[in-house]
Amino acid sequence: MSETLAPPDALSTALPAAAAEIEAALDTLLPRPEGPEARLFEAMRYASIGGGKRMRGFLVLEGARQFSVSRAAALRVAAAIEILHAYSLVHDDLPAMDDDDLRRGKPTAHRAFDEATAILAGDALQARAFEVLAEEDTHSDPAVRAELVRCLARAAGARGMCGGQMLDMLAEEAEAPLDEPAIGRLQLLKTGRLIEFSAEAGAILGKAPSAQRHALAAYGRDLGAAFQIADDLLDATATAEQTGKRTGKDAEAGKATLVSLLGLERARLQAERLSEQAINHLDSFGERADLLRALAAYTVQRKS
Repeated sequence: MSETLAPPDALSTALPAAAAEIEAALDTLLPRPEGPEARLFEAMRYASIGGGKRMRGFLVLEGARQFSVSRAAALRVAAAIEILHAYSLVHDDLPAMDDDDLRRGKPTAHRAFDEATAILAGDALQARAFEVLAEEDTHSDPAVRAELVRCLARAAGARGMCGGQMLDMLAEEAEAPLDEPAIGRLQLLKTGRLIEFSAEAGAILGKAPSAQRHALAAYGRDLGAAFQIADDLLDATATAEQTGKRTGKDAEAGKATLVSLLGLERARLQAERLSEQAINHLDSFGERADLLRALAAYTVQRKS
């Protein structure tokens, strides 16, 4: 894998620093528990605050930095995406979906509260994500806010994250395992679309030229594919203590992944190739995009 220009410790410093900023933004933007519906607010905050690398939010911040977007605006968009991502995890963990008991090293929302509260918390988190994007504090130009809302809706909906989850559920019932193109499409929808939008969002905020916006989107698309393969590799090889969630569940459920289809070594090579492709999309951004390059390299090397 090609070297990045960023110092070796730059990403290890930048990621947690950005995560802390995003956590603070989440704390501000999510409602405090009060009134008769306090339990719902508590579940929303439980699912969203504390834990996670905030990679999607980091992509927003670094993409926005390429176009000198204000940090406050970028943090609101980063937080909105993390709020929507939290909703997806709450619903994915439900017994009717992936039936998981552990997330980010703590009980999943339906275990900490109950299934009905978890469903409502997920619904409310999704609504709040779009509310944050639509508020004037996110950007003074209503056209920019509308574009952010439109693109996030597309990434999260039937042709994005929700569609991917449907394909994942159908695959479990299929008579024959999915082939490589079908697995690639499933993962693009379920995981990749939101990561792609996270990379592109900074360009939308910065009203960037279409070529640069497309380059960041392409970077995010390849990064998302590499990230999912790396996740599948961790599920096959890491422990629950290392990842903060139950591992081995794909093999247990008989799910077809690129790891099960290609084997560990070929899947690793595929992830590295996608990471290289992601890095190549950043050629026009110069040294300012070094942290994005470092993130692509880190994605396939991470241990959790």
